[in-house]
Amino acid sequence: MPTARESLLDAALSALAGLPWPGVRMVDVASRAGVSRQTLYNEFGSKEGLARALVRREADVYLRGVDRALAEPAGPAERMVRVAEWTLVSARSSALVRALLTGGWSERLPAPSARTAPSVSAVPAQRRADAGVPGPADLVAAVRDRALAAIGPQMPGTDPVELGRYCETAVRLGLSFAVAPAVRAEGHAGYLRAVLAGPPGRALGQRLDG
Repeated sequence: MPTARESLLDAALSALAGLPWPGVRMVDVASRAGVSRQTLYNEFGSKEGLARALVRREADVYLRGVDRALAEPAGPAERMVRVAEWTLVSARSSALVRALLTGGWSERLPAPSARTAPSVSAVPAQRRADAGVPGPADLVAAVRDRALAAIGPQMPGTDPVELGRYCETAVRLGLSFAVAPAVRAEGHAGYLRAVLAGPPGRALGQRLDG
């Protein structure tokens, strides 16, 4: 059974599907979640806190998908293809993930300001809500670091700088198809494999799946 916090975030995300963020009311989010408005404020402190928590949760969902792709029983290049495909799917299906990865926040979306100063709130949940959200460079770097940790041990002797660039390229390639879709719906799959698992990828130390 979801916690009140998760129910509130689900309710906010559901409301956002039909309304621009400025039109989403806290009282309606609380009602949709089946809790009191005071519970909502206890958890997030403000609508800005709710926005930060909602955006951060979407970032976490995206990164968990990256972890699943990297954990697949496959060679390094194939796993990076799957990371690229997951990036594409996530950016297409979630406007919040797309905005997180591109920095393209529209007026419809909750674009919380980064919060760098430590919170002084006495409410633990509100301290979590006060944390900032990752920018595009932060999120790409998080994927790169996860990929390096996952595939690096399979590629001893590979220049970590070059390998890091390769991992970043996988994310950026996947995202490029969300921004500029292929003419055919299936057109991205062959291209991603050609670049990431084909000769350009294998040229990286001759170690990427062949």
